[in-house]
Amino acid sequence: MLPADILKDSKLRKVSLNRLEAAMMVIHARGEIEPVEMKYLAGLTRITHVFFYEDSGDIVIAGPAEGFYEDVSGRAVGINSGHAVMELQDLIAALRAYSPDGRRENVISVSIDPSQQGLQRMNQFLSRVSPQEAVANPRLLAQLLKQNLGLQKITVQGISPRSHFAQVLVEADYRMKLIGIGLEQPPVKITTYISKASPRGVSRNAMQRWYFTPNYECVMVSDDGNAMQLTGDGVKLISEHEMVSGDGQRAASGKFDKASQQFVESFTRLYGELAARAPVYAQMRNLMDLSIAAAYIQQQDFYGRSGWSMDLFGSEEKFPIATYPVPATVDSAVNVVFKGNTLMTPIGGGVNIQPRKAIRKDQIQADTEGKLLETQSRISLEQLKPGQWWWD
Repeated sequence: MLPADILKDSKLRKVSLNRLEAAMMVIHARGEIEPVEMKYLAGLTRITHVFFYEDSGDIVIAGPAEGFYEDVSGRAVGINSGHAVMELQDLIAALRAYSPDGRRENVISVSIDPSQQGLQRMNQFLSRVSPQEAVANPRLLAQLLKQNLGLQKITVQGISPRSHFAQVLVEADYRMKLIGIGLEQPPVKITTYISKASPRGVSRNAMQRWYFTPNYECVMVSDDGNAMQLTGDGVKLISEHEMVSGDGQRAASGKFDKASQQFVESFTRLYGELAARAPVYAQMRNLMDLSIAAAYIQQQDFYGRSGWSMDLFGSEEKFPIATYPVPATVDSAVNVVFKGNTLMTPIGGGVNIQPRKAIRKDQIQADTEGKLLETQSRISLEQLKPGQWWWD
């Protein structure tokens, strides 16, 4: 049962990271299990702000929050909004990627790729298939293509592949790909690649790749750097067109694909609606928020200035988060669609997060009107009780 105060909706719930870890240390010392409000970061559904308080040394993340429950898939979602709730294990994964010891990951990424041998087998198979045979039984053709392609390799960089963080990126990437090629019906009206692709623009040896990246309308920073604000839906999809040679080698083609562009623009435009209906996309957006917040905390040396060495959260031995199976391979997603007499078999996908790029000087906006500083100054920590780590 959630505490009554957690159940309240809040436009800006605050979580002190140092106090959260201190409270967790007490729980661990007692041999107790973390309460659900800790596991799900007091019901935060986004991170919109990061604050540093010089006097107390508190590093604070803040954003909208509400009461929550675990749905049938085990995801924690908001009672009123249905939005996915932030998870402590994901926060820790992000903080470890940008940790007090100076470790900095340039990229947090997931890539799902067919093997060179699989692509070679696919090309050889397609060269033997006549249009008449393909039209006669497209379902069988898709099955045979899938067999020839074989399993696709999953590569995770920047975080542990055994973390929940990695699991979410892999699922979101794979399901996005299924939507693009018409194998999964999205809960919102996204323009799919397969519905717009033109026979003139598709080659049998072409491969579409779609990547998720951070997308913030604005990253605003106060004059003293002690406050940062993120606005926007947080995620965009970008496209890349590749050609596959006879021996299975891939190379960027440099071509513009209108159908692919329509798909990624539609996906990006409707991302907020999609995230509200399909929690895995809200989870991935949360991971982008967490990554940029962690990178900013490190960039501004809030760790050193606060004296927070992250003794518990920084240790896999003391606080394990790499507890999931390693996502090594996944079935190839193949859809066979005919437009006119042209066979189209698009495949490809990935996630690429470069948090430090989002907070470069040329990317941030100054708090010229002082609104961010005003928001920070209105937040008081004096009323916090011993052991309290979050407040509204």
